[in-house]
Amino acid sequence: MSISFGADRNEGGAHLRNLLGGKGCNLAEMAGLGIPVPPGFTLTTEVCTDYYRQGKTLSEEVRAQVLEALAWLESARGLKFGAAQGQPLLLSVRSGARVSMPGMMDTVLNLGLNDRTVVALAEASGNPRFAWDSYRRFITMYTDVVLGVHSSNFEAELERMKEQSGRHLDTEVTAEEWQALVATYLALVKDETGRPFPQDPLEQLWGAIHAVFESWNTPRAVTYRKLNRFSDEWGTAVNVQSMVFGNMGDDCGTGVAFTRDPATGEKRFYGEYLINAQGEDVVAGTRTPQPITRAQAEGTGLTSLEEAMPGMQQELLAIADRLERHFKEMQDIEFTIERGRLYMLQTRTGKRTALAGIRIAIDLVDEGLIDEATALKRLDAGSLSQLLAPVFDHREKERLRKEGQLLTKGLNAGPGAATGIIALTAEDAEAMAKQGPVLLVRVETSPEDIAGMVAAEGILTARGGMTSHAAVVARGMGKPCVCGASGIQIDLAARTMRVDGRTFKAGEDWISIDGSTGEVFAGKLSPHPPEVNQVLVEKRLKPEDSPLYQRFAKILDWSARHRRMKVRTNADTPQDAAVARAFGAEGIGLCRTEHMFFEGDRIIAVREMILAADLHGRRAALTKLLPMQRADFEGIFRAMDGLPVNIRLLDPPLHEFLPQDAEGQAEMAKVLGVSVETVHRRVEQLHEFNPMLGHRGCRLGVTFPEIYRMQVRAIVEAALDAGAAGVKAVPGDHDPPHRHGAGADLVEDGTGG
Repeated sequence: MSISFGADRNEGGAHLRNLLGGKGCNLAEMAGLGIPVPPGFTLTTEVCTDYYRQGKTLSEEVRAQVLEALAWLESARGLKFGAAQGQPLLLSVRSGARVSMPGMMDTVLNLGLNDRTVVALAEASGNPRFAWDSYRRFITMYTDVVLGVHSSNFEAELERMKEQSGRHLDTEVTAEEWQALVATYLALVKDETGRPFPQDPLEQLWGAIHAVFESWNTPRAVTYRKLNRFSDEWGTAVNVQSMVFGNMGDDCGTGVAFTRDPATGEKRFYGEYLINAQGEDVVAGTRTPQPITRAQAEGTGLTSLEEAMPGMQQELLAIADRLERHFKEMQDIEFTIERGRLYMLQTRTGKRTALAGIRIAIDLVDEGLIDEATALKRLDAGSLSQLLAPVFDHREKERLRKEGQLLTKGLNAGPGAATGIIALTAEDAEAMAKQGPVLLVRVETSPEDIAGMVAAEGILTARGGMTSHAAVVARGMGKPCVCGASGIQIDLAARTMRVDGRTFKAGEDWISIDGSTGEVFAGKLSPHPPEVNQVLVEKRLKPEDSPLYQRFAKILDWSARHRRMKVRTNADTPQDAAVARAFGAEGIGLCRTEHMFFEGDRIIAVREMILAADLHGRRAALTKLLPMQRADFEGIFRAMDGLPVNIRLLDPPLHEFLPQDAEGQAEMAKVLGVSVETVHRRVEQLHEFNPMLGHRGCRLGVTFPEIYRMQVRAIVEAALDAGAAGVKAVPGDHDPPHRHGAGADLVEDGTGG
């Protein structure tokens, strides 16, 4: 099915998100609002499903609909697709799933250019440099996406040409140099694929549509879906849209912006743009973009859009405000300026950090755009854990600054702190992360780096801004990220990173990044508890001194008002119980007493009990454990004062408390003063192949009732001691597996239950 949007036809809207995908439905929605959108059409996600069902082919019906929509688009624009005279109609072909998957699927721009239409475009635009620049971009992108020749082959030729001609920036390259590079690219395509670059515009279009559908199942897209728990069955739409050009000259440009700060949630228009560029230049990080607002540009020496094109800035602000109020949500928008005219290419719900998400949700409620219940539904519960991620101590950072260990500073693209060994490729990050923490350091990231980004503790890039691939994906993952740290130089061949004359080796040297400030330090920095913990748990910070805690507390208060059930915690120590109570837990659903026995003198006493030859020996060891258990339970009761504590008596088979390796058994024998043979024999005697058929559940209490007697006594005495101190203890008994019938009766008889 094909759905058209823009010009005189608008068949879709935001209500068709699952069918049109996020990009397609929002393009139609903007067109319906009268916002300037280049016209186009969307092949729905149903077409993607049918494409795979029919052996990766397009049906004749779909092909006919595409040709009909293309004819309408030619009429709407007054341009001809593939025209060799006059200005030809050129197309963008983009993916668009129902959920945002930034950079995970493929896009082709400038489609329709060939050896004849590029000449027509040069004559019609009066700008040959723009035409040949667009053609070389198209060859690079189409060959990479559709023909499977990696773009690095073309990038190498581009860098070689620039070096030979003494050009530093793409914008310095002349029309003649672009034309010569196109000839080099076309020869490269033939060498790599064995056939010429396709010259038929319709062949190009079918190839691009196939490639976008294929990109739904690329490894990076599959990885991203697994990471975010998106269904493989959804499929992607394909958006075919008339091209508008930001690379026609200095009165043109392109950019990406957020209606609010995606890192902090502050209500300020925030974004980046480039003069004389196409959209991929901004998000790919190949050129470090300029700030949109004067406030962003302050102190940077860069020229903002507000200063360069004040009229475009005001129009963009008005549209952004309208979109946010219409969708009642922070928006991530893409735009192009073509010869002084503004076009909107995309709007979507903006990726943000958990910190920003909380602030935006609260502010939208305060502004009357949404209610509390809606705000809560928009917060991803999993992402809230980002607020509890470690941070670096400001005193330790100040010491390193004085010692000259502050290497450089970039953009604070993703809050949080991370330290790790340098990895210069995604593959290295994946492999090294199995041995310890790593930081992925790249010139810029691309969608192919997704697995390495998942494995790394944080991400550092030399190029790119707040809207680059690295920044957007890292924020979605909750990863600390510093982008645009132009002071670093990466040498992949030498496996080194250089900063201000210092050299750091990949796989050996440690660095630390602070994604909240953009700072990059040499060496390891010790993580410290975040603000919320400092207020609730450590009591080092007063609530009134932490705006972050105040917002967090408001979200918890809203949650309490709108919830339908109570929440208990799993906690096995007084400290765990206190932390859970501070965060709003209303009791302990499961206190696993086996977790109380693994530290220090406790494990020694447990092992003495296990190795005891008779009941007398076991009771002697249990006597040592009794005060430890009693103290733990009393601490838990004090933390949960008045709330229920569900306790599971010792549940696992006893062999799990004993070392299984020879070295550990020898050490245990030495500590307990017994022979290694005694330890080994006892391990063999107690080993259970399937504990669920052995001593799991109450059956341990059947075989060794003295263990449960000690635990019940510890619970009762702790409750009495807590009560004497004015604490209301509410102990309960967790019903373990297999607690039925005669076994349960024996346990109750043995413990006085």
